[in-house]
Amino acid sequence: MKLLHRVVACGAALLVATSLYAQKPYPTAAQLSPTPPMGWNSWNHFHGSVNEADVKAAAKAMATSGMEAAGYKYIVIDDTWQGQRDAQGFIHPNSKFPDMPGLIKYVHSLGLKFGIYSSPGPKTCAGYTGSYGHVRQDAETYAKWGVDYLKYDLCSYGGIIHKVAGNNIAKQRAMQEAAYEKMHKALVATGRPIVFSLCQYGTTSVWKWGASVGGNLWRTTGDIQDNYARMAHIGFTQAGLSRFAGPGHWNDPDMLEIGNGGMTPEEEMTHMSLWSILAAPLMAGNDLSKMSPETLSILTNREVIAVDQDRLGREGNRIWEQGPLQVWVKPLAGGAKAVGIFNTSRNPHVMTFHLSWIGFPADAHMRDLWKHENVKAKNGAYTVEIPWHGVVMLKVTR
Repeated sequence: MKLLHRVVACGAALLVATSLYAQKPYPTAAQLSPTPPMGWNSWNHFHGSVNEADVKAAAKAMATSGMEAAGYKYIVIDDTWQGQRDAQGFIHPNSKFPDMPGLIKYVHSLGLKFGIYSSPGPKTCAGYTGSYGHVRQDAETYAKWGVDYLKYDLCSYGGIIHKVAGNNIAKQRAMQEAAYEKMHKALVATGRPIVFSLCQYGTTSVWKWGASVGGNLWRTTGDIQDNYARMAHIGFTQAGLSRFAGPGHWNDPDMLEIGNGGMTPEEEMTHMSLWSILAAPLMAGNDLSKMSPETLSILTNREVIAVDQDRLGREGNRIWEQGPLQVWVKPLAGGAKAVGIFNTSRNPHVMTFHLSWIGFPADAHMRDLWKHENVKAKNGAYTVEIPWHGVVMLKVTR
């Protein structure tokens, strides 16, 4: 009798707990990602060589270097972690990651969040096991492990789309939408909040439909490279996409290359400034365990990060361009505006910026976010020399 009573009591408790859990709504997109995600991704530096030790080192460095305090929180393993599926179809990590649940627990113990990578196709870009035919199982596995972020890369599914849709853009888009929505629904069904990152390189104008299939961010371009030309091409071609971004859904011009050695400090400051004005995800792509003080100072400039993470959630846009000079403006909460004055040439240039261009009075307050000092306009105009491939970034308030 006592045993029966205990079973009934436990069963009732389970029903109550299940009922309460079921009543708890899944977070909205704006709740999942109210500002652009900040973190680290393994691909840009480690590519296919990444292993558990690398990820642990990155997590420890993020937690102790000041990056976490500056807002970075996601540790994301990109491609090449996948092993084989078991007899029931569930995915297991390969030998580089012998204890994925333990690794995720370690990342969480540092106060950070964990992200992982897959593809709707049979294979990932690097030829590892994708989620094709196992979407529900993979979502359940990620939730069981404690994953907080999923990057979902089109990869081999593009070949399937091409076979079925050919060159019909409408059919291509419909198939992509269906594939991404399927994973989104599977993630929601687990009940675990997981930020959903769509990676399909901006094809079929993903910014027009990414939010409707559950995406919190979506790649708008092809892959970035560790050089100024590619970074600048990607960043400056984002003009015109601002109306598609906002809390819970962000345009993603790819990860940061800061600290990987291919750009000068001025070019890296341009990179950080432009991505922040674009309200882009700030996903570091360097070796966090071996950063120079200069790299760390660029990645953790809190005044610049505050522009990216501004609660208004508005993406900036280009308002002026002449020769190698461009002016980009991002509206901020409280009526302030961030201004980026960029020089794309290989020579320094003197530029005069007029406060009237952004509708501000001549006596508006200006602060240089890289020099961390207040600057003044003269009769409503601010003249400044911009280094080659450099930037002057201002916050302007009334």
